[in-house]
Amino acid sequence: MSEPIVWFNASCSKCRTTKGILAEHGVDATYLDYLREPPTPEELARVLAMLGTDDPRTVARTGEALWAELGLDEAGADEVLDALTQHPRLIERPIVIVGDRAVVARPPERVLELIDGPGSAESADEPRRL
Repeated sequence: MSEPIVWFNASCSKCRTTKGILAEHGVDATYLDYLREPPTPEELARVLAMLGTDDPRTVARTGEALWAELGLDEAGADEVLDALTQHPRLIERPIVIVGDRAVVARPPERVLELIDGPGSAESADEPRRL
């Protein structure tokens, strides 16, 4: 199993809570600062597929003022995908990826959907690799 990857914003309380949940469960993860290193349109499309959708609005912060400023309410999927890569603060967070599965961890406890499964009874003394 692969190590979780978390699209992370240190100033976001939901991200910090998700990090805490992973730590409490002894799970090591890689935390990517997606604001400094935005995902490519291809990476976003791959994550959307893991989420079971092709609609980029699924991971968009549609309530942000920037969303309205860019006029994205009526935009097509490709235009929204491009906007998310150009303006990563519009991406909902945190997004947790494990192998070929992902969740938008809102609420943060949604991360448990990825870590409470087969193999979850491993020793709590060692960091888990998923």
